[in-house]
Amino acid sequence: MESQKKFSPAFSFELFPPQTPQGIEKLKLTRQQLAQFNPKFFSVTFGAGGSTRERTLETVLEIQAEGHIVAPHLSCIGSTQQNILEILEKYYQAGIRHIVALRGDLPSGMAQAGEFRYASELVAFIRQEYGNAFHIEVAAYPEYHPQARSAQTDFENFKHKIDMGASSAITQYFYNADAYFNFVESCESAGLNIPIVPGIMPINKFSQLVRFSDTCGAEIPRWIRRKLEGYSDDAASIQAFGLDVVTQLCERLLQAGAPGLHFYTLNSANLTSMIWQRLDLKSNPN
Repeated sequence: MESQKKFSPAFSFELFPPQTPQGIEKLKLTRQQLAQFNPKFFSVTFGAGGSTRERTLETVLEIQAEGHIVAPHLSCIGSTQQNILEILEKYYQAGIRHIVALRGDLPSGMAQAGEFRYASELVAFIRQEYGNAFHIEVAAYPEYHPQARSAQTDFENFKHKIDMGASSAITQYFYNADAYFNFVESCESAGLNIPIVPGIMPINKFSQLVRFSDTCGAEIPRWIRRKLEGYSDDAASIQAFGLDVVTQLCERLLQAGAPGLHFYTLNSANLTSMIWQRLDLKSNPN
């Protein structure tokens, strides 16, 4: 992982657009708590087929108005070039210069993929229309995308996103550090020397973790799954064990030269803050 070590560690937090007045207030408190760590950026998710388009834009502009760098997600499946261009222009005019470019999922009931099939096509389109105006993040899957036909096909798809102009990558969350190390080594062997930041998912509720992991293809190692199952409904024990597991994972990743950490916060600051404090992380340099 030598090529990863040359990048200054970048710590960032993912948020999603709230749907209710209570959610809006909770997200404001979450941002305030996480902002004290001076993250390099906050990212904001984009619903399937653009279903949260306006709420994503509102959330992005609110975060930016608070003085933070923000990286909106932009998924292209089910969209037209004109749709995407309109969103990009709004972000460009607002001074946003960081995009997380994703394929995304089709909304339930929608049969047509639209004018984009893959994230690599979205990356190419952004570069075609805006040159190097945007820093473009893409997704990486150390344990392979759940819809990939093979490990090699999945890796080739990732390489194509880099070839089309991606600046850096954020991984799907994982709990097996060796999967990340192997993925990075494969990238280095292929000459893909961009920052590949590990995605980190704090463990809160076991049922929630299983649901997320089944959907995105992230493996819950057997020893972790069995331990969590043994705690049944003991929320305090689940969180305590989860904090130990995720903190140790982060320590191992950073010690091995990972170029930062990207926390999937689920709009809650508590567990992420506790992991940060346990790791004694320093804020990102300005």
